[in-house]
Amino acid sequence: MKTAYDVVIIGGAVIGSAVAYFLMANPDFQGSVLVVERDPTYRHASTSLSAASIRTQFSNPVNVKISQFGTRFIQDFASTMQVAGEAPPDLNFHPGGYLFLAATEVQEQTLRENHAVQVACGADVVLWDQAALHCAFPHLNVDDIRLASYGQSGEGWFSNTGLMNGFRAKARDLGAEVITDEVVAIGRAGNAVTSVTLKSGAVIAASTIVNASGPRAALTARMAGLDVPVEPRKRTLFVFDCAQTPEGSAKVNGGRLPLMIDPSGVFCRPEGRYFLSGAAPIEDPAVDWDDFEPRWAEFEDQVWPMLAARSPQFEAIKLINQWAGHYDFNTLDHNLIVGRHPEVTNFVFANGFSGHGLQQGPAAGRGVSELITYGHYRTLDLTEVGYERIVENRPFLEKAVI
Repeated sequence: MKTAYDVVIIGGAVIGSAVAYFLMANPDFQGSVLVVERDPTYRHASTSLSAASIRTQFSNPVNVKISQFGTRFIQDFASTMQVAGEAPPDLNFHPGGYLFLAATEVQEQTLRENHAVQVACGADVVLWDQAALHCAFPHLNVDDIRLASYGQSGEGWFSNTGLMNGFRAKARDLGAEVITDEVVAIGRAGNAVTSVTLKSGAVIAASTIVNASGPRAALTARMAGLDVPVEPRKRTLFVFDCAQTPEGSAKVNGGRLPLMIDPSGVFCRPEGRYFLSGAAPIEDPAVDWDDFEPRWAEFEDQVWPMLAARSPQFEAIKLINQWAGHYDFNTLDHNLIVGRHPEVTNFVFANGFSGHGLQQGPAAGRGVSELITYGHYRTLDLTEVGYERIVENRPFLEKAVI
């Protein structure tokens, strides 16, 4: 490890590793990169505990385009991330699609408005009435459904740790350094950050610092005398077995079921021979950074009742596993914050993904690398999700937040 780097990235999970990869893969970037990760096991990283899904069904064109790039990148991941002498990384992408259900007039209108945006961006999404929905997924009770939105392609789920490990391995292969340590202080001189101090005692000079600290983003920002409205919010995921599985019963997509989002907000998707499910908690306070105790009651109180009402085949189910992870929750508008601080311009944010970090990681990593290399975006313009909106208290509007 050297004593100075052009770019120091704080956080080595999927966002930090993506930034490192895109910097090192760009022939126009001639600098050095150091990634500092406090927990090499990634046991409690939001990446490792994520449901690892990707969708194009958003209401804002920027988010649609972010996911479209993410899907293409994930589909080409094995060849792009190939490291000489090692097996190509397999993300085991399942193109199951997303299925949003609307039961109220307001929900129906939202799906229609979102669909217009998605189609304008080239997303492969269709709207179905009740009859078409029942025909496609006959196991569902659809009497209360006014409209459904289904992603026919470009959506699905994949390996969370596979994406992170692939980015990290390729970044290291291209010359990035990745160390196990913890940043405990950030040096600042006027309107510039200058260094990071590590728990081991080392002081590393930095020309640019990238905050990729996930739910701990606010702690990192405060070391530089800055603020970012990100806090850890707990999400519990449940894996269950089904006495009579509906998987294989769909009349579309080779019988595969999609990731279904019920009007109640509960979601469910196949996970191998089992199913994965969860819901946003009714009460959603910030939690301690080390609180990973599952909210056991959510399954009995929210998830199972909805599933049983939505499909008779979900009446007889058995809980197999559960775990809790953290969203790096942006309290302003629940959307990513990517970009430079407007005054301390060599401090770059890549935070607040609010549960969408895996699917948005490729585009965010590419965008941050462009800002550092060129001083501006060259591919997808992420200005709308920059830090300036935080200062101005100007939310980035997105209606399809789950």
